[in-house]
Amino acid sequence: MGIICTMARRELGAYFLSPIAYAVIAIYLFAAGLAFGLGTFANSAEASLRNLLEFWMVLILVFVLPMLTMRLISDELRSGTIETLMTAPVTESQIVLGKFFGAFAFYLVLLATLAIYPILLEMYGDMDYKLLFCNVMGLVLLGGLYIATSLFFSACTKHQVIAVLASFFLLALMTFASQGLAQQFDGAIRAALQQLSVRTHYMDFVRGLIDTNHVVFFVTTTSLFLFLTVKRLEMQRWQ
Repeated sequence: MGIICTMARRELGAYFLSPIAYAVIAIYLFAAGLAFGLGTFANSAEASLRNLLEFWMVLILVFVLPMLTMRLISDELRSGTIETLMTAPVTESQIVLGKFFGAFAFYLVLLATLAIYPILLEMYGDMDYKLLFCNVMGLVLLGGLYIATSLFFSACTKHQVIAVLASFFLLALMTFASQGLAQQFDGAIRAALQQLSVRTHYMDFVRGLIDTNHVVFFVTTTSLFLFLTVKRLEMQRWQ
């Protein structure tokens, strides 16, 4: 556990030294602020976070998180430092978890910047803190899944652009396209596609509902992509 924490701190510190990370932060803050302002303070709009969370934050994270995680392993592959890392007394699981938790900690920093929005809404009415807790929990689980997915693609190629594009494609498919595809079928196929849709599981958190089935979906899917990333690194050791 100590090795994982050390690697996580190293990755977290690297974000604050990376100009790309600051550019991504600027894009994230601008997009989230614009979506909140236009969706919440528009004429006759509902004074809540729902408009921001149910679509715009999901869309923003589909683009932002792959850009934040693209370098985590692909940069090691490109520079050749992965070979040094592989010969160190660390396991593939420790490498993957260290990088995952480092990126996840940085994501929590990004989420903390959203605290200004509930404060603004509190000025116009009473804030439902139970609903807010469900919203935050949904965003935390969603971010973990997106980071794990992007980390897997970062381990598949030394080209960061390819890693980002592959992550964009799969996350968009899992989040948005699967719902549209489900409408084209009936019966078991439709139900299966709906269950595979990330947004289907996420929306209950936006509504203020915590269903253990949704929590299990996010945890198991995140664990699956972390497992695949470990196996990809094990393959790299023997190449």
